[in-house]
Amino acid sequence: MAPRVVAVEADGGSRGNPGPAGYGAVVRDPETGEVLAERSESLGTATNNVAEYQGLIAGLSAAAELGAAEVDVRMDSKLVVEQMCGRWQIKHPGLRPLAAQAAGLVGRFTAVRFTWIPREQNRHADALANAAMDAAAGRPSATAAPGRPATTAAPGPIVGSDPATAPASWEPRPSFTATRLILVRHGETEYTEQRRYSGRGDVPLSERGRAQARATGARMAALAPSVAAVLSSPLSRCTSTAAAIAEALGDVPVRIDDDLIECDFGQWEGRTFAEVRQQWPGEMDAWLASPRIAPPGGESFTHLAERAHRVISGLLTAYPGETVVVVSHVSPIKLVLRDALAAGDGFLHRLFLDAAGISVLDLWPDGGVAVRTVNDTAHLAEID
Repeated sequence: MAPRVVAVEADGGSRGNPGPAGYGAVVRDPETGEVLAERSESLGTATNNVAEYQGLIAGLSAAAELGAAEVDVRMDSKLVVEQMCGRWQIKHPGLRPLAAQAAGLVGRFTAVRFTWIPREQNRHADALANAAMDAAAGRPSATAAPGRPATTAAPGPIVGSDPATAPASWEPRPSFTATRLILVRHGETEYTEQRRYSGRGDVPLSERGRAQARATGARMAALAPSVAAVLSSPLSRCTSTAAAIAEALGDVPVRIDDDLIECDFGQWEGRTFAEVRQQWPGEMDAWLASPRIAPPGGESFTHLAERAHRVISGLLTAYPGETVVVVSHVSPIKLVLRDALAAGDGFLHRLFLDAAGISVLDLWPDGGVAVRTVNDTAHLAEID
């Protein structure tokens, strides 16, 4: 039977940075410490960070081959752990494809948790990586077992199941459950249909928007039958959408959070993009170029991001390991998704979110993030 939860220990390095490089990865049973699979490979000339990401990719691939549902990743690379958790931006262009490949593998599991550990607790993977680096440098390895190749991919028990016989790198780690956030944009309004800036003005749902809200509630009942709470912006287009969702879920309580309100668009409120471009061309260019710039008389995305962060932090504290529906507006939802995906600021003006679209993300206590869905509108097909 395939293990439901496995632990992956991974490492990588190079002799010279860049230099002869290699990686190592170990997959364990987290309860017993038994080694289920090993991976190691020489990479030729590469940097430490490239090798570390390759170790992570190899470990996740091995866990997927074993059929695991959840993975606890443990690495002594602070950079890889922080970038995969979304707390550090990936600035080096050479690492972005590797991070994207790793993120794609993460999406194959129900849950993946990342933890930084000291190097002395990662000895097994470190030894495999050093053997691969020696092979890349063309010299015998002092860290590899006699006659053992630097590359091995065959899964199977290598040490006994007694934790006392496990290498020093193994430590049992408690399992955590993610807090799932289901982000919902409100249904359509008159301004939505006319593509006008709709910020603090309390524009109600249109007839079509009310139908979208009911459809979203029906979808939510199937998608997440157990929901701890529904949070909503105070504006009526959101509270009406939230009420329809709460009713479909069996009268789940709706909480109003003022921090979920839309961005204040100031003098642009109620105007179309074309109208703003014609009357405020310089201000529009500056606003599009930087989240720190606010519309005339309005609010910057940087300030809005602080509000959104308060909401998410509060939810993680109030509803650990539970599912929460958050009904808000385009801008707050985009900012939450930008940070969850570790994306740049250009993301804010490139992502399109439909009225009543659904996005889903999981947040773990150790900082791990998995974005499951972005702007799902399948439930609106009959309305359209």
